[in-house]
Amino acid sequence: MSKLVLYGVDVSPPVRACLLTLRALELPYEYIEVDLFSREHFKEDFLKKNPQHTVPLLDDNGTYIWDSHAICCYLVDKYGKNDELYPKDVLKRALVNQRLYFDASALFMPLRNISVPYFYHNVTEVPQEKLNNVKDGYRHLENFLGENKYLNGDAITIADFCCGATASSLPAVLKMDAEEFPKIAAWLRRLEKLPYYEEVNNTGAQKYIEMLKNKFTYV
Repeated sequence: MSKLVLYGVDVSPPVRACLLTLRALELPYEYIEVDLFSREHFKEDFLKKNPQHTVPLLDDNGTYIWDSHAICCYLVDKYGKNDELYPKDVLKRALVNQRLYFDASALFMPLRNISVPYFYHNVTEVPQEKLNNVKDGYRHLENFLGENKYLNGDAITIADFCCGATASSLPAVLKMDAEEFPKIAAWLRRLEKLPYYEEVNNTGAQKYIEMLKNKFTYV
C-alpha cells in the first residue's frame, strides 16, 4: 500500500474531516502539522506540493491532492473496502455530493469568512450579515437531517464527516441552540459515539472554539 501523509492543523474543520475519513477506513498514515501562523504553507517546498497553499494536503506516494472533500472522496474510492462511506450508485452519490458541496459553500465558508480575517488581520468587528449566514447554515443542516440518523439516511457517509467537523466548530462564532436545532444536536451526539471522534475531531474543535470565543463584536 502507498504511504499516506496528511498535512494539516487540528483546529481546521476540513483537516479533521480528512482525519475522520482516514480513521473510518482504518488506513495507516503520517500526520504532519503545518504552522499556518508562521506561514509554513507559503514555503517553497509546500508550494511545490500545493500551489494553492492550503491545508489539508494529502500526499499519496508522491501524488498530491488538496481540498478536504476531494481528499475524502479519493480515499474512499481508492482504499475503501466497500462504498458505504461514498456510494457508487449514481443517485446515492449525487445526494452525498450535494451535502459535500453544501458544506463547502454554505456551512464552512460563513465560518471561514469570520475566522480568517481575525486570524490574519485581527478583525473583530463582524457584520450581522455574516452571522446571519452562519445561522442559515444551521437551519439548512437541521432541515437536511429531517428524520434521518445521518445526512444521507441511516448510514454514515463522508458528508457526515465533512459537515460534522464544520458544525462542531460553528459555536466558535455562533452557539448552537439545541432547542432550536434538536436534530443537529442529536446527530452530533451520534457522531461522538464513533471510537475515534473525540481524538481526531472534538479535541481540535474545542481548541478552535477557545481560540475564537468572545473575540467578536457583531455590527
